[in-house]
Amino acid sequence: MNSSFDDPDYDYAASIAGRAMQAMAKQRIAPTPTNFAVWYQYFAGGHDDLRNAIDLLIDHNRPFDARTNQDLFETYIAPQVSAIVVHTSERLHTLMGAAKEFLATAIADNRSQMQAISEVADQGKAGVDPKALVAQLMNELARAATRTTRLEAGFAEKTRELDVIRDSLSKSEERARTDTLTGLANRRALDEFLRKVQATAEWGEPLSVLLLDIDHFKFFNDNFGHGVGDQVLRLIAKVLREKVRAQDLPARYGGEELMAVLPDADLAAAAEIAERIRRAIADARITRRSTGETLPNISVSIGVAQHRQGEAVTDLIERCDRALYLAKGGGRNRVVTEIELDRAGAAG
Repeated sequence: MNSSFDDPDYDYAASIAGRAMQAMAKQRIAPTPTNFAVWYQYFAGGHDDLRNAIDLLIDHNRPFDARTNQDLFETYIAPQVSAIVVHTSERLHTLMGAAKEFLATAIADNRSQMQAISEVADQGKAGVDPKALVAQLMNELARAATRTTRLEAGFAEKTRELDVIRDSLSKSEERARTDTLTGLANRRALDEFLRKVQATAEWGEPLSVLLLDIDHFKFFNDNFGHGVGDQVLRLIAKVLREKVRAQDLPARYGGEELMAVLPDADLAAAAEIAERIRRAIADARITRRSTGETLPNISVSIGVAQHRQGEAVTDLIERCDRALYLAKGGGRNRVVTEIELDRAGAAG
């Protein structure tokens, strides 16, 4: 996050705010505080990931619906420091203080023990009864053992607390990278994964992407309510997660669009995976929880494209997106690869 929300010059801030409001009005986006924060940051500049995401949505004439707006806010604007992180920081501070005390105690005990043993040795040189010296030495060693046991128990307890904190941080990080509705990776995690696998693809390893859109999703929302629409999204996310491979990343791209990034998969392999997903969804049945009613079958359209060496990720996704829209234009409930894009272009 850059410093665009710091205290800028009034005229500059007013100019940015005006541009943000104009853009929101053009896209028919409600001027809520969270939506305004997204668009203010977009025009303030310095946030390349946010700008790229919005530009891509605009270029492809994507609607800025409530869910897409919320995804943009949660992924790029919402502060990452939550209450759990603050609490964790306080616990770590306490543990560090306790660790310092333990170490100081250990050092002091060690000095005390060395001093006591040194005194016993001096008494031995002075001709003190050996039996008394042995008894005194045994006593000092017993005290040292007791102190060591106490310190070890304290360290063990603090180690367990550190394990709990580490687990809490891991879960917090995972939540920050997960879409709350579908349980899939969110845009933040998706963008990071794409950057990583693109570097490998530049060395010649195949990389493909599939983009999935729910057919007639508005019908479900309009006729059965957004609760059923959310149920449909969760079902499709579950199928996507189950049908991709372990090394793949299924993610929520935005709204009712889901994506899977497929490292080490050429176009043919990716098309097979996409077809497997399409069939599984077409065969699925959804029952309305409140009434037990069986809802109409759902289907998805899927576009598939393979990375070309030297191209930007945005170009790969754009080609995948065009394949998706060709699938929708061709009757929906089908998989279209970039090869068919070339054929369609030649025919046109």
